[in-house]
Amino acid sequence: MMRVVLADDEPLVRERLRTLLAARADCTLVGECADGAEAVAAIEAERPDLVFLDVQMPELDGFEVLEALPEAGRPAVVFVTAYDEYAVRAFEVNAVDYLLKPIEPGRFAAALDRVAERRRVGARPDSGTGADPALDALLAELRARRGHTERFVVRDGHRVTFVPVADVDWIDAAGNYVRLHAGGRAHLLRETMKTVEARLDPGRFVRVHRSAIVQLDRVTAMEPWFHGEYVLTLRDGTRLTSSRSHGARLRALLR
Repeated sequence: MMRVVLADDEPLVRERLRTLLAARADCTLVGECADGAEAVAAIEAERPDLVFLDVQMPELDGFEVLEALPEAGRPAVVFVTAYDEYAVRAFEVNAVDYLLKPIEPGRFAAALDRVAERRRVGARPDSGTGADPALDALLAELRARRGHTERFVVRDGHRVTFVPVADVDWIDAAGNYVRLHAGGRAHLLRETMKTVEARLDPGRFVRVHRSAIVQLDRVTAMEPWFHGEYVLTLRDGTRLTSSRSHGARLRALLR
């Protein structure tokens, strides 16, 4: 029996999915959500086997919902979308299931059968962490297409917080997380420094050390230190020491 969550902001679409699910003896509906924040909370609370996930929703879109979940906690996903040539191509290239609106019963049944078969034979790609390479590849491709991030989605228990990139003063490494420092508050994000750096506009942010990134307009003073290093003073009073390997780019951007 597959435990299923529906996440779509259109009541008629949810009703359609609910009706089609009711005809399946191998599924049980455990949650319905009208926006992305509700979807994150429902997925974490119910731990479903499968989510029908709308691509475009208020609060968080379908991709941001997945990014807000730990990889090990992600269920199987069937995306639901109005026709979008790029999204459909991305789904197909990465072997991710999707349904186009309006949802046809035959296409719905085929998608559900594929998910059920993968569960039956244990064919879901799994490295032992619950990560799905197909979903990870899709998210990476879409992230690259979107360009620089305008906000971070931070999950704290069942609470989802949006941190605008413009509010971030600096970022540092914190074990398996990075810490976003914004307006005197710190937010933990389960990403690496490398992936966060790739999401940021290099004209606004610079990595000054392997474990620190700063927003350039927050730098109020820069003092030479030893061996090509610099001590940076930020607007909030934070003092950071740059490494020599990052000094040249720092000087060029601040010039």
